Amino acid sequence: MKILISNDDGFQAPGLVALHDALKDIAEVEVVAPEHNNSAKSNALTLAAPLYVHKAHNGFRYVTGTPADCVHIALKGLLDYRPDLVVSGINNGANMGDDTIYSGTVGAAMEAYLFGIPAIAFSQIEKGWAHVDAAAQVARRLVQQIEREKLIGGNPFLLNVNVPNLPFDELKPVKVCRLGRRHAAEKVITQDSPRGETMYWIAGAGGAKDSGEGTDFHATAAGHVALTPLQIDLTDHANLGDWNDTMARVARSAAGG
Repeated sequence: MKILISNDDGFQAPGLVALHDALKDIAEVEVVAPEHNNSAKSNALTLAAPLYVHKAHNGFRYVTGTPADCVHIALKGLLDYRPDLVVSGINNGANMGDDTIYSGTVGAAMEAYLFGIPAIAFSQIEKGWAHVDAAAQVARRLVQQIEREKLIGGNPFLLNVNVPNLPFDELKPVKVCRLGRRHAAEKVITQDSPRGETMYWIAGAGGAKDSGEGTDFHATAAGHVALTPLQIDLTDHANLGDWNDTMARVARSAAGG
């Protein structure tokens, strides 16, 4: 099995190193990650500037771009093979609920999924890398289980996995969950620059709003590893009929003058 590893915290992040170390003896692994922290870059691709790839002393390759750039470049020019699996993370902080829309960790995995390659995004619930080796062990076991179930090589999948910051023997089993929802983000922070201009800083994400049973928030709060299968289709299928009716009324009204 050949695994491409990326992340959004940068190629020197402890979570990336731990993930690489956990997977390197069960597969052929290669790291292509951002040069610097690229949190909240989602699926952004760099189209208006060139990208450069460098190699670190440990063999990791790093890119002057976003997480999605890293995976795109790796799959469409840098690697001379097609990986069997792309693994992103381990992120420094949760990617649950609405976070998945903004997450560079999920964005890297999603880029692989868009190319038909199965992908998994791993995150720790709290920042600071506490028990990151336990999270890496979770990643290793899940990859092994997925391989044993012969899920790699079939239809591609996109999984979002969040791991509580606990010792490995205190983590509860994986629970398959839906995404929860967060409250609206906190108010932006304003400061005066040395030149007297107003600076705006994006503030923290809102707390959990929908954290009921069955959500990723609920599972991780109870000590479980939360696994959420994701899809790309953003179509509001439930309301397609209503919008068809609305547009038909608009057309009739326009035709009638």
